[in-house]
Amino acid sequence: MTARVIERLKVSTPEQMHEFGLRLARNLAAGDLVLLTGPLGAGKTTLTRGVGEGLGTIGTVSSPTFVIARTHQRENGEAPLVHVDAYRLSSPAEFDDLDIDIERSIVLVEWGRGFTDELVDSWLDIEIDRSSAEDERIVTVTGHGPSWQERGLE
Repeated sequence: MTARVIERLKVSTPEQMHEFGLRLARNLAAGDLVLLTGPLGAGKTTLTRGVGEGLGTIGTVSSPTFVIARTHQRENGEAPLVHVDAYRLSSPAEFDDLDIDIERSIVLVEWGRGFTDELVDSWLDIEIDRSSAEDERIVTVTGHGPSWQERGLE
């Protein structure tokens, strides 16, 4: 599978992470799968809230830790945002058992690396690393598969 780093950026505040989520949302459509990886407190849910706001989801986007997956309908009726927390899943089969309609949704999965590789041909992998600076994060966006070989982020 071909992978390509699309963007690498420094994020210093929760507001900047939220803004990145807003920008990311402008680039997503039905069938897109986004994996978020990073330590606890890295900003995965803050990023997801920005994506939800950017997509015009109805209601508040919050961490689905205890329910594993939440579907957020959008004000315009277009493809919903499905927010998954795969932290408590133990296998790709358990992810598949969630029966998410990836083709008709925008799916964002926290802790999803290794759970979705066989489900789609293309996906975005966003890794959030804490740098040596206390609040600074390094965000690396990598596109996998044919759909992300030419696409970038606005």
